[in-house]
Amino acid sequence: MSKFDPTSWLEQDENAAKLFLAPAFLLLTLFLFFPLLYLLGLSFTTGSFTQSGLQWVGLRNYVRLFTDPSFWKVLGNTVYFTVATVLPSVIIPLGLAVGLNTSLPLRGLLRTAYFIPSVTSLVAVGLGFRWLFQTEGPINQILGIFGLEAIPWLGSPTWAMPVLILLSSWKQLGFNLVVFLAGLQTIPQSLYEAAALDGAETWGKFWHITLPGLRPTLIFATVTTAIFTLRSFEQVYVITGGGPLNSTNILVYYIYEQAFALFDFGYAAAAAMVLLSIATLFIFFQLRSWAE
Repeated sequence: MSKFDPTSWLEQDENAAKLFLAPAFLLLTLFLFFPLLYLLGLSFTTGSFTQSGLQWVGLRNYVRLFTDPSFWKVLGNTVYFTVATVLPSVIIPLGLAVGLNTSLPLRGLLRTAYFIPSVTSLVAVGLGFRWLFQTEGPINQILGIFGLEAIPWLGSPTWAMPVLILLSSWKQLGFNLVVFLAGLQTIPQSLYEAAALDGAETWGKFWHITLPGLRPTLIFATVTTAIFTLRSFEQVYVITGGGPLNSTNILVYYIYEQAFALFDFGYAAAAAMVLLSIATLFIFFQLRSWAE
């Protein structure tokens, strides 16, 4: 009878794990690691459609980027757009999820209705919002019923960005709602029953049981919403085109303009690396707060 060798068993298990992980690692290398390394290298060149046209310029693209006032304007727009989208996209679905987690009538129908924005085409929705908020559109007609003056929503540097924020928040609402509903199912009902016996009110239960129990879910929803917002392109392209007066130009659209309108691929790659750095730092600090 052969003697059991734990070392041999562990080696076989490790080899099997490597075999199963190899296809995933290969796909990540081809479609994630290699493009990122190529993008990093491209940011130090002039950028070209051909290898012979590439010229090494070192940090020139980054120096130009950080000394360009228009880039700082775009960066400020991106921060404003991201923060103003993430907050309502997390807070509103959280409140709706808490309400829908109770025994409301037509609860299933309401859940489906709230999720519809997440499965609709962003381009189609963008065209719909453009029609709603045009100068002679339905929104201004409603304002006129109440005796209010029409607002040039898409022609005003002040009001154009709120339209994009409203669209992005509406688009993300359903996904976060489903995430929070799933998170609420993981909180034991016995905690709420014990709190009720101790005389806790609705706000006390929410603050001391629901929020702590949803902490991992809140971090996940915040991170995914921020990533969705930072990579926003369709709504800007369809509704405003970055205008008026560059007031809705955000980083992804700025990169698109530099690369495919001006064909300045090296400069666009440098801007893309800045965007990647911002997203990575945000995710790092969010996950670090989760670990703590």
